[in-house]
Amino acid sequence: MAVKTLADLLAEGVEGRGVLVRSDLNVPLADGAITDPGRILASAPTIKALVEAGAKVVVTAHLGRPKGVPDPKFSLAPVAAKLAEVLGRNVQLAGDVVGQDALARSEGLTDGDVLLLENIRFDARETSKDDAERKRLAVALVDLVGDDGAFVSDGFGVVHRKQASVYDVAQLLPHYAGGLVAAEVDVLSKLTEDPERPYAVVLGGSKVSDKLAVIEALAPKVDTLVIGGGMCFTFLAAQGYSVGNSLLENEMIETCKDLLDRYGDVLHLPRDIVVADGFSADAQFKTVSAEEIPDGWMGLDIGPESGERFAAVLRAAKTIFWNGPMGVFEFPNFAAGTRAVAQSLIDATKDGAFTVVGGGDSAAAVRSLGLPEDGFSHISTGGGASLEYLEGKELPGIAVLG
Repeated sequence: MAVKTLADLLAEGVEGRGVLVRSDLNVPLADGAITDPGRILASAPTIKALVEAGAKVVVTAHLGRPKGVPDPKFSLAPVAAKLAEVLGRNVQLAGDVVGQDALARSEGLTDGDVLLLENIRFDARETSKDDAERKRLAVALVDLVGDDGAFVSDGFGVVHRKQASVYDVAQLLPHYAGGLVAAEVDVLSKLTEDPERPYAVVLGGSKVSDKLAVIEALAPKVDTLVIGGGMCFTFLAAQGYSVGNSLLENEMIETCKDLLDRYGDVLHLPRDIVVADGFSADAQFKTVSAEEIPDGWMGLDIGPESGERFAAVLRAAKTIFWNGPMGVFEFPNFAAGTRAVAQSLIDATKDGAFTVVGGGDSAAAVRSLGLPEDGFSHISTGGGASLEYLEGKELPGIAVLG
């Protein structure tokens, strides 16, 4: 599929033109402070390139799930401040999405200015299933950049959504893939088209149901599929083991039995588990066999033996995709499994493997644990989008750029 890129737009010339950029600035907050600015840092190069070329840049993005109405706790104010710091220039924040303040500020932009619109999900039309409603919002967004404007899609974390600022605006303006989106698609195509073998995938997170489609898509194609995190307990239950108070999807047990029957030679499950007597950072904990999780205790991490086994398998791989932590890495006592997997990817990268961290909690874990981001071949900004790409689904926000 031929997609025009940011480089094409810059070659055409943007000086004095309005450019609408859909970025993914959905960063985690704690008490109003950004705890992981990774997505802002990843989005900045495309915005900076447009600014330096003299464009009037209007950025749209979302934060959290404000349910279609303004909600101060989901304001992009802290994002605007951090983006200004990263860019080294002023970033205006509109007081609304496409209202009077946004329109007035957009009309006042001069070459090289940046305007960040307030949270696009404050407008219910953004996520509407009604095509006409989404189009009305898209038209209002286009009005902010004018008749000679352009659209740059650079929010990879939302390209799997058919939303107004992702999909519909691309049908109304000349459209281009931003640097971030182009890089993500290039990386993920390497995982799907002809990956160097051995090819290993590591999946964690809480629910089998969330990852079932990607397991079904990848299990026949990979040499190794490592399962950790909360989702491993449903697989252990499918093998007949008691899992105590651990996360468990009873309705998925039969599905897991079927997966084990079909792909048992590929699937790797933990053999030991770090269990706790409650879900807290200071809970009592101990390591037990995966077959002997005691009643009343819950698994919060894979055990050290499993960490070593998984690491040994991963270090031998030439292509690795990792999505989902191995345990509750936010609690130091239950972070060792995630650290072991992450470190094995770093070691494999040093040995020439192509390693991809699939966004979301995995990317957050890398930064939270203080691991070097350049120790991996690529850290994705889009967890859900990267999984759907690997499942073979068409991503609306990518398809519309073709």
